[in-house]
Order: sequence, then structure tokens, then C-alpha cells
Amino acid sequence: MSDTTKYYLVTQKAVPDVLLRVVEAKRLLESEQVMSVQEAVDSVGISRSSFYKYKDDIFRFHDNAMGTTLTLTFQMDDKPGVLSDVLKIIAEYRANILTIHQSIPINGIASLSLSVQVLQTTGDVSKMLEKMEEHKGVHHVKILAKE
Repeated sequence: MSDTTKYYLVTQKAVPDVLLRVVEAKRLLESEQVMSVQEAVDSVGISRSSFYKYKDDIFRFHDNAMGTTLTLTFQMDDKPGVLSDVLKIIAEYRANILTIHQSIPINGIASLSLSVQVLQTTGDVSKMLEKMEEHKGVHHVKILAKE
């Protein structure tokens, strides 16, 4: 394995609890709900050493996504209105659609790839993806690339 830094995108359920607590401590500090690192770590129940060990290596996806382009891929039912509803969700979260490519449907399922620009005004990207995935007719939403 090389010495270069590698990045992984994982869902919350795959992240150890201590790392989630570090993210929460950082949020408390950034929102000025607490005034010191000690107050933040005490309120989330971790040690200062754990906070300092991981603070530069874990962050909420949305925090790091600003100004980037996400390429999403998923499958959807070939039914009128499903693609339109997905585009409405992206518009609700104020992201900018750059490209759309939909394959010819096979057995009633179409593959779709979207490139979406995350702007300063874009809402929580994680929630946007969740809402897309929960939409009836949408299957397997995945982040294919992030630039």
C-alpha cells in the first residue's frame, strides 16, 4: 500500500461511534454551543485525545462537498414522472444539474447518471440523496465520483 492518502465514502452505520462523536464535538465547537474542546468532548462523551486523534480525518459529507461536482448513478422504474420527481428533489436542495444521461429501459428499469454541482446554497447533500433513494421508483442511488 502506498503512502498516499485515500478517501472512502461510507454510510453512517459503518462508522465507529467514536468517530461520530468527534463529528458532533466539531459541530458543537463550530456552532459555538460550547466554548472549549473540553466542553465539547465532555458533552459527547469522548476523551480529548480521541478528539485530537481523529478531528482532521472525519467530517460530515455535506461539509466537504461544497463547490464540488458529484456524479450519481442509480436505476429507476421506467414510469412517467419518476425522473421529473428526482430532478425536483435536486432543485429543492438548490443543487445545479450539469448532466443527465438515461439509458434505454430494459425490463422496465432505466439506468441513470447525473452530474450535480454542489453550491454554497445547496442544502444537506446526504439528506438529498436519502430523499432520492426513498422515492418510489428509484433504486440503488450511489455516488460514482466526486470532483
